[in-house]
Amino acid sequence: MRIRRGEQVRGEISLPGDKSISHRAAMIGAIAEGTTEISNFGPSADCVTTLRCLDRLGVKIKTGVDLVTVRGVGKTGFAAPSSELDCGNSGTTTRLLAGILAGHRFRTRMTGDRSLSSRPMQRIIRPLSKMGARVRSLDGKLPIEIEGATPLKGIAYDLPVASAQIKSCLLFAGLNADDITTVTEPVSTKRGPVSRDHTERMLEAFGADIELKDRKEDGGYKHSISISGASELKGRPVSVPGDISSAAFLIAAAAGLEGSELIIRDVGINPTRRAIVDAVIEMGADLDVAEKEAAGGEPIADIVVRGGLEPLSGPYRIAGSVVANLIDELPVLAVLGTRLAGGLEVRNAEELRLKESDRIDAVVSNLRKMGAEVEEYNDGFGVGNSQLIGARVDSFGDHRIAMAFAIAGLFADGETAISGHECVDVSFPGFFRVLSDIVS
Repeated sequence: MRIRRGEQVRGEISLPGDKSISHRAAMIGAIAEGTTEISNFGPSADCVTTLRCLDRLGVKIKTGVDLVTVRGVGKTGFAAPSSELDCGNSGTTTRLLAGILAGHRFRTRMTGDRSLSSRPMQRIIRPLSKMGARVRSLDGKLPIEIEGATPLKGIAYDLPVASAQIKSCLLFAGLNADDITTVTEPVSTKRGPVSRDHTERMLEAFGADIELKDRKEDGGYKHSISISGASELKGRPVSVPGDISSAAFLIAAAAGLEGSELIIRDVGINPTRRAIVDAVIEMGADLDVAEKEAAGGEPIADIVVRGGLEPLSGPYRIAGSVVANLIDELPVLAVLGTRLAGGLEVRNAEELRLKESDRIDAVVSNLRKMGAEVEEYNDGFGVGNSQLIGARVDSFGDHRIAMAFAIAGLFADGETAISGHECVDVSFPGFFRVLSDIVS
């Protein structure tokens, strides 16, 4: 894919359904009683993988132009698959589905592609084993084999790192436990969840007995979520908002090009996801958020971005608890950082090395190829104000790296060629078409 320098971004668009919410709507609908109709279901390859796995587990799913219908089988109604479950590139499919399978009395083998098979699974293996499931892996990575138990044992578990996937896995397992399951997130500098909370919101909307608590500890707060194994889930309609993680790339493009004006309709602005909006505003962008009536517990808004960044007094720094809520957006923020007079610094983001690629290495490597002033740290990177130069860069098979460097190509002199650009379909099919439509 070849990208040339852009002059400005202009237009009004709507985005595909949020990937994180789409995954959860399909899974919770599958284990609820009755039918769940999901409108604006995310078309990404990862979300399709979730539907395919649910189908293999005996869930009847009908897909239409703008509607996915899931006929629920109940909390323990999955059928044993005839062969292994291939989770493709989707960590969300793997970890969340593992929590549900832990409460089913059959054996399932879960596999994935090369990238997914390099990602750590010990984080779910350990707590699921404590709950009574038998989970086997040779090296703490895929493939894993799960032999579930009914009922599981309710546990209290402190997350070693803030992770929506691990938290969701254990809450799903807790639905089939004999007591209360409580998951506590690490100390935060603010009240409320550290990681994205779509699972808690949606489980509650489907009727689960959920309790949220904050307590002060060691100068900060701990946030805990408890779920009752006696919870009953009832199918319901779900309207999926536009994906803010996909919007992030277009927001960065508009903010970084003078004279731009972009309107993005009906974007999900969940408090645990809107950190990208707050960060871009703090970086000096002219960005407005027009909030609308919430859809199924998820707040939505129209976002308007106008081009140009006001100079800051020094480098813009991202560190601490906010990192968990920006983890998917950090690659494109690194690119936008080259437009800041004082540059950008990211720390406490070791988790980037465990994504679809080592995103710290990928960001640093590609920015250096494009002539940027950049420093690599074990837990992040520093990016200086730089005029980028078109170059051949590598997606490393990672959708967010491919999209971030498409935006870098808009900022660069000359032409930028992205190898392996097809991986964007994992989260944002049609990304390059949308970008072409709004860039002049």
